[in-house]
Amino acid sequence: MLSTFIIALREGLEAALIIGILLAYVVKTNRSHLRTPLWIGVFVAIVLSLGLGAILSFTSSELKPGAEEAFAGTLSVVAVALVTWMVFWMKRTARNLKRELERKVDSAVTMGSLAMAITAFVAVGREGIETSLFIYTNFTTVKSSFGPSVGLVLGLAAAIGLGYLMYRQTVHFNLTQFFKITGIALIVVAAGVLAHGIGDLQETGWLPGLDSVAWNIDSWLNPDSFIASILSGSIGFSTTSTWLQVGVWFLYLLTVMSTYLAPTFSKATSKNSSGE
Repeated sequence: MLSTFIIALREGLEAALIIGILLAYVVKTNRSHLRTPLWIGVFVAIVLSLGLGAILSFTSSELKPGAEEAFAGTLSVVAVALVTWMVFWMKRTARNLKRELERKVDSAVTMGSLAMAITAFVAVGREGIETSLFIYTNFTTVKSSFGPSVGLVLGLAAAIGLGYLMYRQTVHFNLTQFFKITGIALIVVAAGVLAHGIGDLQETGWLPGLDSVAWNIDSWLNPDSFIASILSGSIGFSTTSTWLQVGVWFLYLLTVMSTYLAPTFSKATSKNSSGE
């Protein structure tokens, strides 16, 4: 539940923030006639995201056991790649996100309402597709769907509520710090999703090392238990793990986390430090 809550809150707030910035700028620049195409673009993006989630779930349920693991494992790797890119993209552009979106609105205005709808669709649809894919792969790491479903609903509800309050300027908080903290949490979750994906690909025979087991504690911790589900959905812990899974989990977490937490120096800072 915790992992899906974090995913939904982070991605949902990003989408809500984008919508709020677009709406505020449209109103501020006396372009209220563009609100309708903007909402149309948002609506289509949401429908596309929900449709993708439904397609992934349906496709997975219709596949045979071997093909299902291959499907889930491949999507896990793709989802982790997308989320990793998104986390670093937000770190790099968080401070300039408002300016970038406003520039896109100015460009869309010269091309008409359709361009405004496309701008909103692309901005929100990117978040929605990433969310659908990552949520689906996160669901495959746990045995029960009830907890993750509750986390998903609560996360989206919190994101919508916070987004509305921010748009109304009722609440203010440090978005850069928020995205940094949730980015750390997403990297941890992504490491677990990647480890489970590696396990799925090992079961299909696409990757070696299925018999090289690092640990097997099924005898004293039921894989279907509440504790095991929490550990599986949050940090990717599995009661039975291969050495390849453990190695990939550790390597991804160490590499990505150290890079993400490394300080980012601006060009001005670099010039000053070099004495220019």
